[in-house]
Amino acid sequence: MKNNHNKIRSLFIFLGFMISLVSLPITAHQLSTGYIIADLGQSGRITGEWQLGLTDLELVLGLDADLNGELTWGEVTNRRADIASYLAEHMHISRGQAACTTQFQGLERLEDHADAVYAVTDFSAQCPLTGTLSIDYSAIFDKDDSHEVVVNISDKDNTQSFVLSQSQRHIKVDLADGSGWITFKEFVHQGIIHILIGTDHILFLLALLLPCVLIRKDGYWQCNPELKKVLSTTIWIVSAFTLAHSVTLTATAIGWIVPSSRWVEFGIAVSVLFAALNNVKPLILRLGWLTFGFGLLHGMGFAGVLGELGLPADQKLLSIVAFNLGVEIGQLAIVLVALPVLIMLGKTVLYRRWLMPVASIGIALVALNWVFERF
Repeated sequence: MKNNHNKIRSLFIFLGFMISLVSLPITAHQLSTGYIIADLGQSGRITGEWQLGLTDLELVLGLDADLNGELTWGEVTNRRADIASYLAEHMHISRGQAACTTQFQGLERLEDHADAVYAVTDFSAQCPLTGTLSIDYSAIFDKDDSHEVVVNISDKDNTQSFVLSQSQRHIKVDLADGSGWITFKEFVHQGIIHILIGTDHILFLLALLLPCVLIRKDGYWQCNPELKKVLSTTIWIVSAFTLAHSVTLTATAIGWIVPSSRWVEFGIAVSVLFAALNNVKPLILRLGWLTFGFGLLHGMGFAGVLGELGLPADQKLLSIVAFNLGVEIGQLAIVLVALPVLIMLGKTVLYRRWLMPVASIGIALVALNWVFERF
């Protein structure tokens, strides 16, 4: 009776864990990203540009006049004044206790980057000479709460980088303070956030962890009674994944390799699909080197996210290291939550015969959908 009670309790724990993962948005990365690049002069004058994706502007302003699903340059420029008004309404700059006088020049040009087309609007602001600079931002959030905007602010000596989001709409900037430390903290934070919203990376890691608590004997999954063996297998697989994606994340972010983002995302989907199906019908039992190979693809995917965030020119390497560290922290957190649950469940017949295969099939179905979407 007690054993049945424990099995039922284990089942509910596992289902709760799986629901918490599946409830994450089924997207690979942040899709809505804007950029504010500004310089602060000694006279208190700020000059800069604000870049917003045309898809974001269409979402909030409805630029597609003929409703044919395609934006033309004429449709965009016809709403130049509306775009400038929208930006002026949703970004406010102040210094000390006084508001800066801000002017938006209207749409100047279009730029292609991060696999999207961006509208670039120049702006200027005259601020007091002293005090902490403050920026309040509220664009896009009412239509897309996943929107983020990367802010790079420079003076003649320093550059600081921030990320504004639904949960952090306000920043204060003091360029006299150590900008390196502020940038480091910001990119560590973004690394953590982007591993936690990167559902494809999470499911790949989970697919690798599911069989770590088991051993394959006589064509069946069986409980691995040696905790030391379970831990060593987990450490080896996670380390292979970590080393691989760290290498390609750095190499891609620096520009040593320039992979096709389409094929990288397709390869990541295939890696999740293979890892999940391999749990159901194992073709490879020693996953270390295979994990390393797939990890190289995932690192390129992380680098794509980092490219969307933008790197301060004078703190490029620092930002890459910080973002990578954040990814590792987020990944370690996932392992520390998942592994104890899996160790407990791995002792049950229910897990070996049903929960692990069913969870793997569920992951495989999600990955198969990604494969078709990204091909």
